[in-house]
Amino acid sequence: MQELKDRLALLQDEVQKSMDHLDLPQKKSKLAALDVEMGAPDFWNDQAAAQKVSKEAGLLRNTIEAWEKLAHDVKDLLDLTEMVAADDKETVTQLAADITEAEKNHHHLNIELYLSGPYDASDAILSFHAGTGGVDAQDWAEMLMRMYLRYCENQGWKVTQLDLSTAEQAGIKSASFKVEGNYVYGYLKHEHGVHRLVRISPFNSKGTRETSFAMVDVAPQIDEAEVEIRDDDLDWEFIRASGAGGQNVNKVSSAVRLKHVPTGLVVTCQTERSQIQNRQNALGMLKAKLVAMKEQHHLDTLHDLTGEHVQHSWGNQIRSYVLQPYQMVKDHRTDYETSQVDKVLGGELDEFVEASLRSKA
Repeated sequence: MQELKDRLALLQDEVQKSMDHLDLPQKKSKLAALDVEMGAPDFWNDQAAAQKVSKEAGLLRNTIEAWEKLAHDVKDLLDLTEMVAADDKETVTQLAADITEAEKNHHHLNIELYLSGPYDASDAILSFHAGTGGVDAQDWAEMLMRMYLRYCENQGWKVTQLDLSTAEQAGIKSASFKVEGNYVYGYLKHEHGVHRLVRISPFNSKGTRETSFAMVDVAPQIDEAEVEIRDDDLDWEFIRASGAGGQNVNKVSSAVRLKHVPTGLVVTCQTERSQIQNRQNALGMLKAKLVAMKEQHHLDTLHDLTGEHVQHSWGNQIRSYVLQPYQMVKDHRTDYETSQVDKVLGGELDEFVEASLRSKA
């Protein structure tokens, strides 16, 4: 019983330190001010601004309630240790399980302490691009897409497809999705980079081991008014959509390909039937990617971005997924690794995401 009391005392101390670091009183004051603002009769006249305020208030409310509940639960468990007899094995076992659950909850909540970047609370645009490796790379890009979509589903995030370009034989050439939820960009931002796959190729009759590469691109969903791009820096191209869409696909050039001339960065969008909507989505995606690149390269302004920064994105891989001759997934930045390849490819990325957040803190 004393061991359980010691665990709880340590946990209570750690929870209080985390709450002090978060400055919950300041957050409560901010939430109260936002509640007053949301109660104004004309609050919803500006839908975009209102949604932004509403989301900020929701994040604050969730954070405050989660930490206060954890602190309350830990106190209740401490009180319970004074009431439980040491020889009551059934109750002691349940108490130990409850303490373990509280420790896990603290670990999970504590991760959000690392999400303090200017865009960490934002939604994100998540993109995939096949790299070197031919059909294997295109298949690998699709495998990555499924892995991250499952991770997003596990997190309870909303996913909307923005663009999808399928490959002729198997897999995808590229795809983009908008992901909405709490701290989406904060959790995903370090997943940006090249991912390497080693396996026996299912597309090679010789059964040889092949290495293929694909890029995961993560950008924050931003207020487009925050970013200004000169019209001269944009090169628009309008093409016929290649996906499903009925008669409209073959008759109207509704798909959009947009190139940012200074960097050579290209985005495409073809999911909407309206060219106007695809133009708007493409411009939003481009601005988000430019902001992400500025943050990743620690640049002062967007004007400092060049084509070299885009090419640098295709540099050394951040993570390797080895299926043959052994099974292992290893992150080359944190050295975190696991042999549970199937679970990782099934979307269980929490350990990798949290290791990256802690290492970059």
